[in-house]
Amino acid sequence: MAEEATSRKDIPVLTDVITDDEAVSIGEAPASVDHASLIAELQTQLASSAYALTEQCMHNAFAEMEATLFAQISARLRQELPELIDRILREHLDEDADET
Repeated sequence: MAEEATSRKDIPVLTDVITDDEAVSIGEAPASVDHASLIAELQTQLASSAYALTEQCMHNAFAEMEATLFAQISARLRQELPELIDRILREHLDEDADET
């Protein structure tokens, strides 16, 4: 019990009244703000956000370019492959016909 009474005496008790003028609101910066640190932190956040946006925009642009190139190449292959295959088969078969 003696230890319990001693530990209760060690607990600090608020005896001063804090007025609204003295209180610092949540999110409100204290009066002594280190502007250099604040600017450095904001600069880091802005640069990070700008980089993330740039990366996202570039990724989307590359995806659109890839889709466009794929469509162009596929269309060209659909158009030219049948003619190419036909020409090569005829050349090969004409050589075989000339040999006999």
